[in-house]
Order: sequence, then structure tokens, then C-alpha cells
Amino acid sequence: MSSVDAEPPVTATSPAAPGSDQDDFPMTHRQVMEALSGLLLAMFVAMLSSTVVSNALPRIVSDLHGSQTGYTWVVVATMLAMTATTPIWGKLADLVNKKLLVQLALVIYIVGSLVASIAPSMEVLIGARVVQGLGVGGLTALVQVILATMVSPRERGRYSGYLGAVFALATVSGPLIGGLIVDSALGWRGCFFVGLPFAVAAFFVLQKTLHLPVVKRPVRIDYLGATLIVAGVSILLIWVSLAGNQFAWGSATSAALVIGGLLVLAAAVYVEARVAADPIIPLRLFRDRTVTLATIASVLIGVAMFGSTVYLSQYFQVARGMSPTEAGLMSIAMVGGLFVSSLTSGRIITRTGLWKRWLVGGMAFVVVGLLLLGTIDEKTPLVQVGAFMLVLGLGLGATMQNLVLAVQNNVTMSDMGAASSVVAFFRTMGGSIGISALGALLSHQVAVKVTDGLHGLGIATTSHESHSVPDLATLPGPVQAVFQHAFGESFGHIFLVAAPFAMLALVCVALIKEVPLRTSNLEPNAEASPEVAAELHHGLVEESKR
Repeated sequence: MSSVDAEPPVTATSPAAPGSDQDDFPMTHRQVMEALSGLLLAMFVAMLSSTVVSNALPRIVSDLHGSQTGYTWVVVATMLAMTATTPIWGKLADLVNKKLLVQLALVIYIVGSLVASIAPSMEVLIGARVVQGLGVGGLTALVQVILATMVSPRERGRYSGYLGAVFALATVSGPLIGGLIVDSALGWRGCFFVGLPFAVAAFFVLQKTLHLPVVKRPVRIDYLGATLIVAGVSILLIWVSLAGNQFAWGSATSAALVIGGLLVLAAAVYVEARVAADPIIPLRLFRDRTVTLATIASVLIGVAMFGSTVYLSQYFQVARGMSPTEAGLMSIAMVGGLFVSSLTSGRIITRTGLWKRWLVGGMAFVVVGLLLLGTIDEKTPLVQVGAFMLVLGLGLGATMQNLVLAVQNNVTMSDMGAASSVVAFFRTMGGSIGISALGALLSHQVAVKVTDGLHGLGIATTSHESHSVPDLATLPGPVQAVFQHAFGESFGHIFLVAAPFAMLALVCVALIKEVPLRTSNLEPNAEASPEVAAELHHGLVEESKR
């Protein structure tokens, strides 16, 4: 970074232009990085909130007497809150002070973390994770929006690479830190304290370095649409999480939840299309082919990525008998690949302006990685498992940030928050569905295999015992082997189930038309469709007048 001052100017929004929302203003690389420092800290906090607790989950569920369903919902609760509120945060970013919003998200995250650290039961912990998710939803949506406000699409590639690198750093350090804390005197409760210093630091760094113009616009929040979206998604997630355990897939309860969730979502679509003056998810965005295909791909990537990888830590601890610290070390392979491909792709995209080849290549690696991980069981050599995770990480690093970049390149600045959050919303919704559905599948398969294995040993089981997540160290050797085999074989199956979703995402990405990255936030994209280009031009002209 010694040559920071020598970097060429970056065409971006002036952070100090009073009364102007989008004036072209040459910011140096140093100025952008100073403003980005607090955002990177905020992103680190958001990612750390989920990764630091991953290796603690088996211990948490054991201490609080939870089940495999409880294990799933500790993760899903945060994902659900993120999913439901991401478009709301994104829409607010188009209407009010972005700096205030990201600081508010940090405060919400801090409150949720404090409650989680003293949770006496699984129910309280899951509720606290919901609060955490509200804050994390704001951080993940707003960081992308603010970066898009500061930097043009052409220059955004390398800065998106920094976000990907921070994502990788938080992902690899989180499990390591969490594993060390769980194995220390602090126990698993310390995992909810570790992010607090970073959150407080991010708050004050943002206060000092982030200076965006305050845009005065009429605030018309679509409360009805937001409520319907949250309710519809929640009902369907409750169904996929509990079906097969609490009630049968083909039962009346299951049918009622599915029909109810779809009806509520249909009402949400109607409100967004016909009723809301300023909808949370502007449906006109989907007239653009890139936005539509990227949104579909985001859902599928969420299902495949979150739905499968969230259980890797459980695989290493339960199926392979590792400690939380050892399980954290195993994540280095996947996150190392993500780190390298994210930085490399971002820099090359900035230099060349070409991004589609990275999306297609990245998704191809994701498909291959999931298929390879679908072959693992409790006896697969760890070096082999690590190699499979590396392939998956390389694919994810080249895909996630660049998919958002492709969408941001095709919309006006007035829609930047909504468009960015739509991609994040559907990715986290897919992730929530994937975690719930694959978690239910994992729970069912493990229960069947445990029951069969214990019956083979002459041990009778109850439904609760077969669905529980045991502390393996307390079990006799033969019983321990039954659980390890049940979990080990079942984990391979969920990766195989996730792979077709990644294949469909690859098809969507391949169909996206590559549009050269704009070199200015005020430059209409001439290669968009005529309708979108005209709307883009009109929106940019309006923005430049503010």
C-alpha cells in the first residue's frame, strides 16, 4: 500500500458534495480505501457472526439439550431475519442517510449478541439470533450499496475483491477463533462476545471515515409489502424445517403451511406490483434480463452454498470426532480458495472490464466441488476432503461478488439499493431454504441410520434419541461408531442433493448477456435493452439534477 497516493483517480461519487447525490468526482484509491475501511470492518462483523458460532453449535445443542432441528434453527433464525429484512434495508438506503443506517445495523447486531451470550435455553438463543440477523441483514446489504455509491462499475471489481477477501478472512478466522473459545474456559458463550469489539470499532471508524451526501427524499416505506414478504418466507421456512419430524410431509398441517405461505407471497407480489407507491422490491427491475437471471441464480446458489457448507463443521466434529479447533482448521482449504479467486477475479475484471467468464467458470467449479463432496463419508481421507473444499472455494470466490456487480452495472443509482438488496435477498432466501430443507433431510437420514444401527446392537431407541445430536465423547465405542457412520454417510448425500441447484445456477449465469462495465455512475449503459437503457438514462439524468 506504499504506492497508494500514486494510484490513478477513481471515478466515483464525491463523499463531500453537499446537496448532490451523484456528481462524478475523482477519488483517489487512498480516499476510497479510507472510506472503505469501516465498511470492511462492518462486513467482517457480519460474516463473523455466523462463522464464529459454527464450530460451537454441536456443544451449544448438547449443553442446551437441543435436537438436530434446534441445530438447524440456530442457523436458520439468523438467515431468516437477514432474508426478510435485506430488501427493506436496501430500500431505506435509497431514501435516507446510508451512514446512519449502517451504524444502526451495528447497534442491532450488538444487542442480539449480548442476549445470545446469556441465553438460558434454545428458544432464547434462537430469538437472539433473529435479532442478530436483523443487524447482519443491514450490514450485508448496505456495504454493497455504499460501495456502489462511491465507485463506478468498472472500478468496482477490485474493491469487490476486497469485500470477498474480508469474507474469506472472517470465514476462516471465525471457526478458528470460535473453536479456540469453545475449548477454553469461556465456553461457547464467549463466541457471542468476540464480535463486539469489531462492531464497536466499525461504528467509530465509519463515523470518522464515511462521508456521504445526505439526500433529502420523500420516505415512503412499503410496510404492507415488507410484512407480507416476511410472513410468506417465514411460513415456508417453518414448513421445510419441521416437516418430516414434527409432522408428515403429506399431512394436513404440511399442506396448510405450503398453501398459506404461497398465498401470502402471492399477496406480496400483488402489493408490490399494484398497491405500493414505492415497493420494497420494484418489479420493474425484472424487465432487465441480467437482473432476472442473476436473481434466479442467486436463489439457486444460496440453496447449494449455504444449504450444504453450513453443515461441514458438524461433519468434522460428529462424523470425524474432531474438536471445534480442529474443525476450524479444516475450513482453511475452502476459504483459501475463496480468498484467492475473489481478489484475483476482482482485479482482472477492473483491468479488462469483462466479468462473465469469471461467473461461468466460478459456477462450474462450484458444481464440480459439490459433486466431489457428495462422495465423502466418515472414512474419506482428510486431505481428499480438503482438496474438494478448495475446488468449491475457488468457485464461490469468483461468483458471489461478481454476480452483484453484474446487476449493479445495469441499474440507475436511484435503484442501486433496491437492486443490490434484491440479489442479496434471494441469495439468503435460497440459503435459508437450503439450510432448512437439507437440514431436515440430514436429520431424517441420520435418524433412520441411527435407529437401524442401534437396533443391530440390540439397543431400543425413542424418536427423540434418534433425532438428537449427542456428545460423542460420552458414548460407548460401538454406539459412537453408529452415530459417526450415520452422520458421515448422510453428509455426502446432502452435497449430492445440492449439486443440481448449482447446475441450474450455471445455466442461468451462462444465459446472462455480458454488458461492458460502465466507467461512470452517471453513464447510461448503451448495451442494455432499449427500454432499460431509456429508463437508466432518465434515472441518471434525474439523479444528476439532485
